Amino acid sequence: MFGKKKRVSHIDKEQLELIKYAQKRIKQKKRLYVHFVLFLIGAIFLIIANTVLGIGKDFTIAGINWFVYAILIWLFLFIYHFINVFITNKFMGKDWEKVQLDKLVGQQQQRIDELKANFLKEESKIAQSQAISEKKADMDLIEKKKSKGLTIIVAVGENNAIGKDNDLIWHLSDDLKRFKKLTSGHYIIMGRKTFESFPKPLPNRTHIVITRQSDYQVPDGVLIVNSLADAIDAARHDKQPYIIGGGEIYKQAMPLADKLEITRVHASFEDADTFFPEINEEEWEEVEHITHQADDHHKHSFSFITYVRK
Repeated sequence: MFGKKKRVSHIDKEQLELIKYAQKRIKQKKRLYVHFVLFLIGAIFLIIANTVLGIGKDFTIAGINWFVYAILIWLFLFIYHFINVFITNKFMGKDWEKVQLDKLVGQQQQRIDELKANFLKEESKIAQSQAISEKKADMDLIEKKKSKGLTIIVAVGENNAIGKDNDLIWHLSDDLKRFKKLTSGHYIIMGRKTFESFPKPLPNRTHIVITRQSDYQVPDGVLIVNSLADAIDAARHDKQPYIIGGGEIYKQAMPLADKLEITRVHASFEDADTFFPEINEEEWEEVEHITHQADDHHKHSFSFITYVRK
């Protein structure tokens, strides 16, 4: 139904344009007719005034009576009007005007498209430049921080498992004691889910939580940032901030850290849903390795291993 209304409206518009054009042509032809009648009446009047009444009979130009020049001038104007109405309009009428208009519109559209393309190209260059600048700023910040001891601390299984359902798969009291000893007094950087796995913020540590949620609510003293680079910047006054999880944050931090504090649990956990990145032995050097056997307080044997970047 809407399509029909649109089509009728389009036809009415075309008909209206045709009617306006027809009215314009009728006015032109009427003016030409009036011009012709006036020409005939004027010519007859001049002839009578000159030959019968003798008006201006003695006034000649180059031996020709003045009224002849007047009639010729009037005839020229009539011929010009006639050509303009019938001949010129035939070649430069409505269709010609439409062609010329379409040509001008096409040229303007081409110019607009060129300007738009140039604008998009410049906009893309600006966006790329901004992205490069931001990336460079982040890398500069990260490089500065790397020299200040950014450290990853994590407990992993033999298959690099680190947790399931946002919780640890094992409970090793000595590992928790070591974690507390190393991180106390330092900034600890983590993702939102890792922070939510704590019943409350850990004492004697400054928490930095990375989240994309702009309205995320945290207790006083906990810092909220949107990226790892911002987290590193927030911890710039700490000589050894720690990355404590989770899996995605570890992946982002691996190329940036210069130290790994690993608790290697000597068992595989196939039901885990979060894993630690593979440690590349060509990039990392093991500098300390302390093994603990399983006992009454530890279901699994494990090793404390410290790596530094080569």
